[in-house]
Amino acid sequence: MTVGGSVVKRAIGALLMIGVMPLLAGGAEPVRSPNVVFIMADDLGWTDLGCFGSKYYETPHIDRLATQGVCFTNHHHCQNCTPTRAALMSGQHGARTGVYTVGGIDRFDWSMRPLRPVENVTALPLDLDTVADQLQKAGYATGMFGKWHIGEKGPHHPARRGFDEAIVTMGKHFNFTTNPDVAVPKGVYLADFLTDKAVDFIARHKEHPFFLYLPHFGVHSPYQAKPKLIERFADKRGVGGHANPTYAAMIASVDDSVGRVMQALDAAGIAENTVLVFTSDNGGVGGYVREGLKQAGDITDNAPLRSGKGSLYEGGIRVPFIVRWPGIAPAATSCDVPTMHVDVFPTFAELAAAPAPRQVLDGESLVPLMRDPGGMLQRNAIFQHFPGYLGSGKNVWRTTPVSIVQSGDWKLMEFLEDGRLELYNLREDLGEATNLASRRVEKAAEMRARLAAWRNDVRAPMPQRRGPEPPTGKAKPSKRQKQKAT
Repeated sequence: MTVGGSVVKRAIGALLMIGVMPLLAGGAEPVRSPNVVFIMADDLGWTDLGCFGSKYYETPHIDRLATQGVCFTNHHHCQNCTPTRAALMSGQHGARTGVYTVGGIDRFDWSMRPLRPVENVTALPLDLDTVADQLQKAGYATGMFGKWHIGEKGPHHPARRGFDEAIVTMGKHFNFTTNPDVAVPKGVYLADFLTDKAVDFIARHKEHPFFLYLPHFGVHSPYQAKPKLIERFADKRGVGGHANPTYAAMIASVDDSVGRVMQALDAAGIAENTVLVFTSDNGGVGGYVREGLKQAGDITDNAPLRSGKGSLYEGGIRVPFIVRWPGIAPAATSCDVPTMHVDVFPTFAELAAAPAPRQVLDGESLVPLMRDPGGMLQRNAIFQHFPGYLGSGKNVWRTTPVSIVQSGDWKLMEFLEDGRLELYNLREDLGEATNLASRRVEKAAEMRARLAAWRNDVRAPMPQRRGPEPPTGKAKPSKRQKQKAT
C-alpha cells in the first residue's frame, strides 16, 4: 500500500486541532472532531435507491442510513465523473479548474457542430489544495480506496494529494489491477475488495480522527455482478424502468459495502462521532430513450427526472446525498435546499476545523443544513458551466455546450450554440417538460443576467465559433487559466 503525506505534519496538525476544539461542560476534556467517511457510487441514479423511490432495486443498508440522518433531495454534481471528482477534491467549479469532462475534446466528433469546445484539463492542477490536504493538516489520518480519475501518475496520485494511504482502481469489477500494485485475492469482486480496505482503515485509525474516501467503481459499466446476487433479481418483476438483474446486483454490492462500513464504525465504537455521507458522482445511465437517444441505451431510469448521465437536465446532475451525524443531524429528515459538489470541501473543512486552502472555495458549508435541514444557506443560487459536447453515437448528443443557474424553484439553461433559453419551475415540473422561457420573459432575462454575471466572475472559458476547417490530430489540454482568490 502506498503511504503518502507527512507523519510529522499530521502530528503537528493534531496538536493544532486540539487547541481549537471546544471544551466539554466543566472544561474537563477537549471534544474530538468527528471522523468523516465519504462513500460515493459511480453512475448511480437519483431514484436507484429504495429510500429515493425505487421499487425494484434493494438497498436496505442505505435505506437504514437515510432513516438515521438527512436526505438532501436537491443535491447536484456534474454530468459525468471526472469534473465531479475534481470539484469535490478542490472545492472549485470546472470553470476555474479547467476540468469539465472526461478526456480530450476529440473524444466525440464535434466537427459538424458550430462551436469548438474549450480544451479540457484531465488531471486536477497541482497548485490546488485538496480537501484531503487540509484535513491532513488538521491532524486527520486520510485514506482513499477506489476510483480517483483526476490524474494517477507521479504527483497527481492521491497518495501525493493529501492521502496517507491510497489505492486506485477502476475499469473492471473482476480481475482488476491496482495503482500501486497490491495483492488482490483471486476472483474477488471490486466493491468487496475496496470495502475490505476501508474496514481495515477504520479499525487501524479508530483512536484518532480520520477521513475515509471510498469512491466505488460500481455501478459503472461494464455491467458485471456476483452470480448469486444476479440470481436474487432474475425472476423479480421490473418497476418503472428499473428491471435489469445485473445492474440491481451491482447496486446490492454497493449497498452491502455501506452496511459493512456502518458495522465497522459500530464495532470500533466510533459511529456516534462519525459523519457518514453517501452519494453518487452523476446521474444514472438512463432516460435517453424518452429523449429520442435510443443509441445511448438505458440501463436504468431516472424518472421523474429528465434524461441521464451526460446531460445537464436533472436526470444527469441530481444525485442522492445522505448524511448521518448522530446527535447533530436530525434522523429521518430531508432537505430540499439546492446544494452541490463544491459544498463538500467547505463542509468537511468546517467539521475538521481545517485551515483554509490556497484557492478560493466556490461552495458553502452544509453544516448549518445538517443541523437544521429546514434552514437556508447564505447564497440563493447554484451554477454550472459545460463548454463542450458529450455524444453517444454518430451525431447523437447527450448535451451540447450549456450553462445553468438554479435559484429556488427556478432553473434556467442557456444553450451556447444559439443562445436558446429553457426555463423550468422545478417545484411544479420536476421532469422539465414545460419550457416557460417564452411565457416568463422577465424571469428568464433576470436569471440569464445572473448567469452571465457568474460566468464573468469566475472567468468561465467559452467555446468559440468554429473556423472553416475542423482541427486535426488529438487535442492537448491547455494550460489552466489562473484565478485569484477573491
